[in-house]
Amino acid sequence: MKFPFRPQRRTLVAGALCALPLALSACTPEASNKPLPFKGSDITGSGLGKGLDMIDGDGNERTLADFKGKVLMIYFGYTQCPDVCPTSMAQVALAIEALGNKADDVQVILISVDPDRDTPPIMKAYAHLFNPDFIGLTGSHEQLRKTAQSFKAFYSKEPGPTPEQYTMSHSSTFYLMDRDGEARALVRADSSPEDMIHDIELLL
Repeated sequence: MKFPFRPQRRTLVAGALCALPLALSACTPEASNKPLPFKGSDITGSGLGKGLDMIDGDGNERTLADFKGKVLMIYFGYTQCPDVCPTSMAQVALAIEALGNKADDVQVILISVDPDRDTPPIMKAYAHLFNPDFIGLTGSHEQLRKTAQSFKAFYSKEPGPTPEQYTMSHSSTFYLMDRDGEARALVRADSSPEDMIHDIELLL
């Protein structure tokens, strides 16, 4: 599945996270090791994402602990996003496909920033459009607020011509996390599949 990439004016890249203090690198055991040569922005030691707590497509509560042992690629978006979200998900789908058997150790997660419209079944179906192993998460507004805050992910509702025809502005970055659930890199959503593969493989 391929989508033409068109910039979305209202989609904001979480570039501010790239400026996290380097002093944070001393917060985890891995930080004492030589930094990995990520193509994305190294955020080792930031502690981002620890508060993930959402609902999957089958109605089950999911936290970061459920994915221990997997390398994670986590993205905030929504199913009615006109261009950036499907393009980003298509790019990571190509990367996962190219990983072959290594993909068994990687989990891609899409977290909805539009819980009013993105029900668990809708999120499940949407994630599976790109890969049957991808997971879509949604939840209450309070769950989303806490989860997004944990990742320092931005989102906001933008009014449309009618109350139902609104859009969502949101961060457009993949959070790459290692097998222990530690945030390691921010990967641009418009990165090539090759660059995504490079960063993922550093943690496999």
